Amino acid sequence: MQETARQYHRRSRRIKIGQPVRLIPSIPRGEFFEEIGTTSNVSSEGLYFVSRREHYQEGMRLLVTLPYHSPRERGDHDYLAQVVRVEWFDNGQCGVAVQLLSSVGGPQ
Repeated sequence: MQETARQYHRRSRRIKIGQPVRLIPSIPRGEFFEEIGTTSNVSSEGLYFVSRREHYQEGMRLLVTLPYHSPRERGDHDYLAQVVRVEWFDNGQCGVAVQLLSSVGGPQ
């Protein structure tokens, strides 16, 4: 874990919080999917979550809604984002680090 922290320098502080998040590939390559998950931690520049999906790859662009509620709430925000790291665990899950690139759309 120490090696990972040194390899990926963080510019902003991460907060361990479980927030609902929706993830959709912005340019689907192969199977289209929509995943509703929960963050493990967030910062002003990104988020990290754990998934069972095998579709995530470094460089993949996503449309992210954070936080996500159904039906939508005023505080839900949409972002264009990019996967910057995928870590595979022995239990078949993966940890996915996502960088938020820009806001999409205006206020709700």
